[in-house]
Amino acid sequence: MLLNLLSEVRRFPIVIAAVLILLGAMCILTARETGGRVEYVGGTIAQIPPGCQGYAQTLDEQSFVFYSRGASWRVPYESINLLEYGQNVNRRLAAAVLISPLFILSKARQHFLTVGYTDDQGKQQALIFRVNKNDIRLLLATLEARTGRRIEFQDEEARKAGRG
Repeated sequence: MLLNLLSEVRRFPIVIAAVLILLGAMCILTARETGGRVEYVGGTIAQIPPGCQGYAQTLDEQSFVFYSRGASWRVPYESINLLEYGQNVNRRLAAAVLISPLFILSKARQHFLTVGYTDDQGKQQALIFRVNKNDIRLLLATLEARTGRRIEFQDEEARKAGRG
């Protein structure tokens, strides 16, 4: 019995280490969920190359942050004066021709977020992102809450998609 107890005590640090690693991984994954995967498609910021893929983070309570391997950019929420959401909807004609005529009924939607703000010199700036479809609602809701600004929708389809 004493040997069994000693063997359990030896395994205890391993169990604690495994639990701590698991909790740490969960914290990191949860923190990444306060934003979304995006691609910078254009705007007024020359330091970010168009097509730069990264992550738009809204975890910071003071600033909206875009970061990627190639660039990063921080915009204070208080300087944001425009949040606009729109979609680009295309029929899947190539897939319909090559695979099945049923694809002509489906639509490929791309989700775009425009963040307009005033920089330190008082000039109007804009960041335009293509947002992953699974991340758009969370990103819109968080930006609306952090900035106190309402999302402007480009059309009724975008309003439906952005509000759920």
